[in-house]
Amino acid sequence: MSDVRRLAVLGSPISHSKSPRLHRAAYEYLGLPWQYTAVEMDGARLGDFVRGLDSEWRGLSLTMPLKQDVLPLLDHVDGVAVLAGAANTVLLDGDARRGFNTDVGGIVRTLQEAGLRDVSHGVLIGGGATAASALVAMSELGARRVQVLVRRTGAATSLAELGARLGISVEPGSVTELATLRGADLVVSTVPGGAELGAEASEELISTAALLDVAYDPWPTPLAASWLAGGGVVVHGLGMLLHQALLQVRIFVNGDPEVPLRDEAAVLGVMRGSLR
Repeated sequence: MSDVRRLAVLGSPISHSKSPRLHRAAYEYLGLPWQYTAVEMDGARLGDFVRGLDSEWRGLSLTMPLKQDVLPLLDHVDGVAVLAGAANTVLLDGDARRGFNTDVGGIVRTLQEAGLRDVSHGVLIGGGATAASALVAMSELGARRVQVLVRRTGAATSLAELGARLGISVEPGSVTELATLRGADLVVSTVPGGAELGAEASEELISTAALLDVAYDPWPTPLAASWLAGGGVVVHGLGMLLHQALLQVRIFVNGDPEVPLRDEAAVLGVMRGSLR
């Protein structure tokens, strides 16, 4: 597959996205003359955009607020995306639009890379599409109890339902509970970068739990800054972006997130280097 193909990351806002540099680095290393751009897109225009793509297009990466909006536009959806209720990747495979979720794998892989391979008690901040992927990832790492802290009452309802399907206990609560929480071994924040939570994490929580903040622009987020100031362990959000992008490249090149790339370690290396 050496012909020119088009790809793009879609979302709003999208100007800050580092996905183009990640993907371009991978395709350049693999010798593929593919074009990858960023397109400002909202849910109202997504359907017309996707239906208007021609045979030059190979696929799309999707960020907020499109990961759920895209589902009705797909012909096939992989099991992880069905479970999470969100797809962040679309492969244009002939006449078929195939949806995937690489956010779950990206979270798992970046936490494992940071040495966090087993989770018992997790805390999840946020209630959107990425939060659902984070909950699935926590389950894959062994979590049996996850406290979901949201800023808006009722925002955690769908996550509680997902927890029931995963066979884990999900306890909805308010972000204000950060000030009194203790005993967790992992906190994952999925709120947008720069957002003020209106609560500070307890010293006990910072001392026992690693923080993965999936936001990476601006960095550090207010939550990550407070974690670092308290001497806690912080996993940078760029790690998730990097590893989910590698799985997307597998999909776009090989058609399958489970099939490794040729010389994959080197591909990951050039992608990581593109973020410096």
